[in-house]
Amino acid sequence: MSAERDSAVGEQISDGGRKTAKAAKTAAAGGSASAKKAAPARKTPARKTPAKKATAKKATAKEPAAKKAAPAREPAAKKASARKAAPAKSSAALKKAPAPRKQVVAPKKATASVPAAPAKTVAAHPQGESRTALVRRARRINRELAEVYPYAHPELDFENPFQLVVATVLSAQTTDLRVNQTTPALFAKYPTPEDLAAADPEEVEEILRPTGFFRAKTKSVIGLSKALVEQFGGEVPGRLEDLVKLPGVGRKTAFVVLGNAFGRPGITVDTHFQRLVRRWKWTDETDPDKIEAAVGALFPKSDWTDLSHHVIWHGRRICHARKPACGACPIAPLCPAYGEGETDPEKAEKLLKYEKAGRPGQRLKPPQAYLDAGGRAAPPLGAG
Repeated sequence: MSAERDSAVGEQISDGGRKTAKAAKTAAAGGSASAKKAAPARKTPARKTPAKKATAKKATAKEPAAKKAAPAREPAAKKASARKAAPAKSSAALKKAPAPRKQVVAPKKATASVPAAPAKTVAAHPQGESRTALVRRARRINRELAEVYPYAHPELDFENPFQLVVATVLSAQTTDLRVNQTTPALFAKYPTPEDLAAADPEEVEEILRPTGFFRAKTKSVIGLSKALVEQFGGEVPGRLEDLVKLPGVGRKTAFVVLGNAFGRPGITVDTHFQRLVRRWKWTDETDPDKIEAAVGALFPKSDWTDLSHHVIWHGRRICHARKPACGACPIAPLCPAYGEGETDPEKAEKLLKYEKAGRPGQRLKPPQAYLDAGGRAAPPLGAG
């Protein structure tokens, strides 16, 4: 009824413009809220056009309906904006789509000239490698090397623990080949610890001259022979703590003796072993004792001696210090250092040494298994 009265008042005002004061009072009586909202309209000079006031009042009276209609319009607007925004997203996605395709194609072009296995090696860098993954990779490398070098053995000629401990001490700062060419004369003249302990140092020096550092080595072998006679009855002890007490004998020499003369597992950390385990990211340690502990934790104790042979043999034949033969490496897919050396297979093959290159090995008297695998005995000293 109030809406009808307002419209009637509006009609009267529009016809003659009479009783404007009564219309204002009627509007005030209809509701203080609408009068307050309509108040700003009074400030505008609308006296000359009364019809505009009426339309303003009608708008205030229908405000609730407008408020209800507004939410209904908002979803429509959102849908419209969503429809407009949708093509933009799809077009943006279409523009970004080629980027991943370029990333996939680029590596294929870059590795097209590289053999399949080395390409996988380059991609599989062990950065952030978990402990479990490291153990698995390390053991797999050892298994692969065991298939490549099934005839691996200590490359020093020896017939008993005494000869092995002396030969290992002499192998410092020289090759096993040179030691093997030198020890026949030494053991022929001094076959027992008692004989070498009583030897003339000058005569021993003359024999050991080809090995380098012959004065220091003479002092060590005579000293350890005396210790064997005085402390162990002329017998080489089979315990680590006893071996390291001998002059010139450290943990590396002790483990060579324990593993190869007594069958007790040990890790031999020589220069080849240190170089390769760091290239393979088995450890970042540089101290031999810490390397031994870190690598030993990756393998069962029963594998330690053979593991040492596999790693050292690989370092001497393929994974050289200055220029590794990466292109001829059987464990290239597992090596994070692939590419440090020659990757071309033909050029890498020329870098191989010993039996891998069809040349003599380091032992004058190698095991039969080595000979059966195609290995050749080394020539004696002075034979070329």
